[in-house]
Formats: sequence, structure tokens, C-alpha cells
Amino acid sequence: MTRIIYVNGDYLPENEARISVFDRGFLFADAIYEVSAVIDGRLVDNDLHLDRLERSVGELSIPMPIPRERIIGVQHELIRRNSLDQGVVYLQISRGVAERDFVFVDDIEPTLVAFTQHKNLVDAKSQREGVAVDIVPDSRWARRDIKTTMLLAQVLAKKSAKARGFHEAWMVEDGFVTEGASSTALILTRDDVLVTRPNSRSVLPGCTKRAVMTIVEELGIRMEERLFTVEEALEAKEAMLTSASSLVTPVIRIADRVIGDGKPGPVTARLRERYLELAAQSADPVR
Repeated sequence: MTRIIYVNGDYLPENEARISVFDRGFLFADAIYEVSAVIDGRLVDNDLHLDRLERSVGELSIPMPIPRERIIGVQHELIRRNSLDQGVVYLQISRGVAERDFVFVDDIEPTLVAFTQHKNLVDAKSQREGVAVDIVPDSRWARRDIKTTMLLAQVLAKKSAKARGFHEAWMVEDGFVTEGASSTALILTRDDVLVTRPNSRSVLPGCTKRAVMTIVEELGIRMEERLFTVEEALEAKEAMLTSASSLVTPVIRIADRVIGDGKPGPVTARLRERYLELAAQSADPVR
């Protein structure tokens, strides 16, 4: 089946989907994006992702190309047209098309592109067996709280990590872990405290992490939002990463240090289990 792509109001076969070479997203990475998980044909945590999308375009003064409710309609239509049972819906909004110039004019029409990707989210080997993460310097720009398409540092970090046998890379600044190249980093200390870095301009406010924090409170797990060092991560009882495409994934090795007994820990397993339970109950069905 040919995948159907949404481009500025049209649903097109992927071999016919086109944007201009003068689109500022292509020329300057002047664009933001979001990724929402789909489980059993239903969008998961989608309101959180659309909240973040609206915040990101607002921070860059890019107007919303269509109202939020119409974006939800696009997501649902793509799920339906592409028979997506499990995977993700990707959204990208760029400032639009204009002659190449660093200084943009204010009346550009934004570009909206959306597509689906089939992925095994619920029963992925990485979630069952855990993953290893590398440690790399964080060389990104200062506004990491905006989900822009300017991802070259992450691309290179993940490429290098994969070549060295790692699934993901945790980025480090001034000795402290910021976040994963495409995920949020969390550790469970020896005192059974779940630690993750607080939201700031240094990290992307994770939607899956936010959902997990609600579960943490429900289960009575102690949690601290604070900075943590690489050394503290290496000594952790458990570690995990969260994102829309990895949900809650155990981390069983950081650099050359095995975490715990080298197997997914019970707290991580319980958080993942509960996350999937709530996702099944609260996911947004296709209309």
C-alpha cells in the first residue's frame, strides 16, 4: 500500500508529496516538529504533544497553519488512510517559502507536512531487554526547549553511538546529563528516588516523561526534578529513557558500566506496564 502524506491541505501518495526548495525549513531548519504515538489505532498523549507544538511555534513566532482541531483531524485521517495500528504520526511546521534570506518577512504562509510511520512500540525488543546508552558532549544550541528540526548534533551523536554498539546517546553539559539525543533521561538512585532533570531552556519538556510523572505520583514513588551527574547515573540502581517512540525503555548499561544486574529493573517495568494500561484507557480514538 502506498503511504499517504499530508502537505498543505492535500493528501498525496508519498512519491507525489513535494515542498519547495525555498522552504525555510529546508534552507535554515526554520521549523518545528512533533511526534505522537499510535497504539491500537489511537493517539497517545496527543494533547501534550499539541500543547508543546503550539508553544514551539509561538517561541519562534511562526503562526499555526491551521487550527488545532483541524490538525487533529489530519492526524486521524492519516491514521485511517494508512491503516496505522501501531506507530507514530509526525507533524512538521516550517515558517514557509520565501527567497533565501536570513531575515524573514512576517507574511509568509507556514508549511504543514504530516505523515505516519509503522513501528513496534508495545513489544519492542529494546523495551523487553533494555538498551545501552553512550555518553557524549552536548553541543546543541541554547534553546533546546523548542522542538526544532535543527537536529544535526543529535543525528551525529546517535550515528556515533550506534557505531559503538549503543542504542541511544545521553548528552552531557558541565558534567551533568541533559537528555538523550531523542529521549528524556531518568535514573533511580540507591535510595529509590527517581531523578530527572527539570524543564528549562537546556532540555525539551518531555511529553512521555510528564505522563510518567503522573504515574510516579500514583504509585507513591519518590521523585526529584534536579540535575544529576554522569557519575550519579553510573551508580544508579535503575535507569530508563522515555519518548513518544520508545515509551518507557529500560537502560541496562551506560557507557561501559552495567546498571543494576544488567536486566530491566522492577520500577522501570512497573512504570512501563502502568503507562501502557493508561494509554489503552485514555488514548484518542480515530474519529
